[in-house]
Amino acid sequence: MESLSYPIGKFKKPLLIKQEHVDQWITEIEALPNQFSNLVTGLSNEQLDTPYRPGGWTVRQVIHHVPDSHMNSYIRFHWALTEDKPVIKAYNEAAWADLPYIQELEIQTSLDLLSIVHKRWVILLKSLTKTQLERTFIHPDDNKSYPLKEVLGSYAWHGNHHFAHVANLIEKEGWK
Repeated sequence: MESLSYPIGKFKKPLLIKQEHVDQWITEIEALPNQFSNLVTGLSNEQLDTPYRPGGWTVRQVIHHVPDSHMNSYIRFHWALTEDKPVIKAYNEAAWADLPYIQELEIQTSLDLLSIVHKRWVILLKSLTKTQLERTFIHPDDNKSYPLKEVLGSYAWHGNHHFAHVANLIEKEGWK
């Protein structure tokens, strides 16, 4: 079950985050919208409503979750860049994924949103200095301070993590 929940493993922050890490993570964030779109375009409603693992979200929920999550991160980056160690707003991602409209919303809407958010986010990320990447925010769930360079890595991982959920299901089911 661990491999179904964490198909690429859990995020492992490098001991020392180097510019090469930052550049690679930005590249991964930049590529994700097209990769996701190519992966899920053409799936049937039945396929979209299939959970990627027992008790897990459906493909449709994952597709809608990723831009929700990444919009929150995009905004958190702005807070950290414009305020001194802000306490960010947490959100209940499971509750968001269960909102009734999610079942009715076309996946293309969320694929377009992911593309637009990532376009803006990548432009921002590429403009950041080393000093700006050291800026932090505080997460209210654990009251810890997180530097943006670490958050960048965790969100590159997050996108790849959910992409792997869907890609592994498609491969297992032989859908493409």
